[in-house]
Amino acid sequence: MTAPTAPSRIRRQLPSSPWLFAAPGLLVAGAFVLWPFLSTLADSFTDRRTLIPGRFVGLANFREMLDDDMFWIGLRNSALYVLGVVPALVVLPLLLALLVQKNIPGITFFWSAFYTPVVASIVVVGLIWVWLLDERGLVNSLLETVGVGRVGFLSDQWLLLLSAMTVTVWKGLGYYMIIYLAALSGVPRELHEAAAVDGAGAVRRFLTVTVPAVRSTMVLVGALSSVAAFKVFSEVYLMAGPSGGPAGEDTTLVMLVQRTGTGLTGRVGYASALSVVVFVVTVALMLLVLRADRKEERV
Repeated sequence: MTAPTAPSRIRRQLPSSPWLFAAPGLLVAGAFVLWPFLSTLADSFTDRRTLIPGRFVGLANFREMLDDDMFWIGLRNSALYVLGVVPALVVLPLLLALLVQKNIPGITFFWSAFYTPVVASIVVVGLIWVWLLDERGLVNSLLETVGVGRVGFLSDQWLLLLSAMTVTVWKGLGYYMIIYLAALSGVPRELHEAAAVDGAGAVRRFLTVTVPAVRSTMVLVGALSSVAAFKVFSEVYLMAGPSGGPAGEDTTLVMLVQRTGTGLTGRVGYASALSVVVFVVTVALMLLVLRADRKEERV
C-alpha cells in the first residue's frame, strides 16, 4: 500500500483550512458590515434614542416619514442629484479617457490634472469650492469685474445644489476615467481601422465601435455613480452647512439621517428607518441599471 501524498494528507488533516484563511475577512465583514446592518434594521422598528434603549413600535417610524416634509425634501434632492450627476459621470470620463489615450505632447500633465481631485480630501475640495463660489469668492469677484454681478451660488436653493453636483462630477472624473481606460485597452484597434476604411468619421466610430465595446463598463459606472450620488453627504454638507442650505431646502436623505440620529437627543430609531429607506432605494437603483442593460442585450 502506497503512502498518501503530501497534498492528500493536508486535505485529510485540515478540512477546514479554507475557512481559516477566510476567517479574518469574515470577522471584519461581520463586525463592521453585517452586524451594523442588522442592528440598524432592528432599531428602525423602535423608538430608540441616543441614551434610551427604546421599545418596539412596529412601522410607526415609516408611517411618520409619509408626513415628514423634510423626508420628502431629502428624497427629492437625492433623486435630483442622481439625475444631474450620473449622466455626466457616465459620458464625460469616457471622453476624457479617449483624450488621454492619445499619444500627444504633454498628455502626462492631463493625467495628473484629471486624477488629482480623486486623491484629494473631500473636505479640502469642498472648502476650496466654497472659497471659489462664496459671495466674496474668486468667481463672483471675476463676474463683478466683467459687469455680470454677483451670483448666489451658495445662497440660492437650486444654484447651491447644482454647485454641489459640479463638485461631485469634478472629483469623480479621474476615478471613472481610469475604469474606462482599462476597458478601452481591450478594444481591438482593427475595429476602428475597419470602420475608418468604410468611411466612418470620428463621431460615427465612437458611436458604433467604442460605445458598444465599453457598454458593460458604462453600466458599471452608471451603477456605482448612482449609488454614490444618492448617498451624497460631504459635498452638500460642506457647501450648504449643517442646516442644509436656505430653510433646509438642500438637505439630502443622508444629511437628514445624520441630523436626526446624532446628538444627546438623537432619534436613533427614526434615523435607522431613514437609513433602511436609503439602502432599499440604492439597491433598487442598481437593479434598475442592471435590468436596463439586460434589455439592451436582448434587443
